[in-house]
Amino acid sequence: MDVDDGLAPAAQLFKVLGNPSRLRLMRLLEHAPTTVGELASRADLSQPLVSQHLRTLRDAGLVIAERHGKEVTYQVADEHVAHVIADAVAHVLEPAGAAGPSASTPESTSRKA
Repeated sequence: MDVDDGLAPAAQLFKVLGNPSRLRLMRLLEHAPTTVGELASRADLSQPLVSQHLRTLRDAGLVIAERHGKEVTYQVADEHVAHVIADAVAHVLEPAGAAGPSASTPESTSRKA
């Protein structure tokens, strides 16, 4: 496999996820399908803003919507994305230098070069 395979779509994914409000919505949707109103309340955002972010996430294939009468429920479309977000959050919350190879390993030496 070529090292460049999938980089453009991955970059687009990170671009869509590069907004704290969209990340918050994705984290809220990890556990259960949720309505726009519930998301707005839990994320402390206006309902129109939540709808706009959900449209962006839906267009990117990150969430799916299901209508139940007058309400629309959203859920994460792919658990892989939820794991990427959880890993990113865990990474930034780690103490500096706590993760990764130690400074004396060949892998870390080659990365510095």
